[in-house]
Amino acid sequence: MLLTAPPGSSIDVLGRLIADKLRERLGQPVVPDNRAQAGGTVGTNEVAKAAPDGYTIGLSFTGPLATAPYLYAKLPYDPATDLAPIVLVGSAPNLLAVNAALPVGTFAEFLAYVRARPGQLNYASIGNGSASHLAMELLKAEAKLFIVHIPFNGAPPAVQAVAAGEVQAIMSNPTSLLPLLQAGRIKALAVTSRTRWHGMPALPTVAESGFPRFEAIAWNGMVAPGGTARAIIERLNREVDALLRSPELKPRIEAAGWDPVGGTPEAFAAFMQAKRARWQPVIKRSGAKLD
Repeated sequence: MLLTAPPGSSIDVLGRLIADKLRERLGQPVVPDNRAQAGGTVGTNEVAKAAPDGYTIGLSFTGPLATAPYLYAKLPYDPATDLAPIVLVGSAPNLLAVNAALPVGTFAEFLAYVRARPGQLNYASIGNGSASHLAMELLKAEAKLFIVHIPFNGAPPAVQAVAAGEVQAIMSNPTSLLPLLQAGRIKALAVTSRTRWHGMPALPTVAESGFPRFEAIAWNGMVAPGGTARAIIERLNREVDALLRSPELKPRIEAAGWDPVGGTPEAFAAFMQAKRARWQPVIKRSGAKLD
């Protein structure tokens, strides 16, 4: 099973949890193999180009499966036709967090503060074209904000820059933010899922704070090469879906920073198509490009 994120990442932890239990359910080896280059597109392409025999599957995520076609001038695979969806595995919200010293205490105060200082404030992302970047670009478009993007190479330096006051804000997943939130060096103002996050139930959503259509979640799912036999897809879907609901694995998935989802291959296909349609205009507006 190709894991399209680096060792130690939350997707890596999730993939290894599933691989370990899937090995037991299938009665054959399931070997995790990290292929994280080029934002996960290298590993996803290897899945797309593999023989459709069920022996090569991948755990990929938002970028390679939904936003990459609009970020890369030449993507070597088409996620809509070269991959067979198996199951939507997990999702996680982003949190809008700011430097602890910033004189705002609510999402509404943050909007007012930024609007009063157009172009004078910065926000960090975990990389150009990342979910962290695009989530803030979506907020900028919907809330009509002018705040400058500063990309970093990954979550640790981006979050540290917010804590140090080098930049004022960030949108990122809770796993990367919680240590500094708990230390009081940054503060969270809103969550980007449609409903409140169970980890911080008192934190309002952007949607309930005046932007009812707003949603910007991270997600990941299992895929196989396009053309894989329906029987293979159904078996893998059945086994992984059961694992996601199991009392043994569900809390461990949540501890890795994800909410287990599950569902049918058709539901995952429709989900991905909706996300591609959602992010294409955001990426075009932002001018983000990768090569």
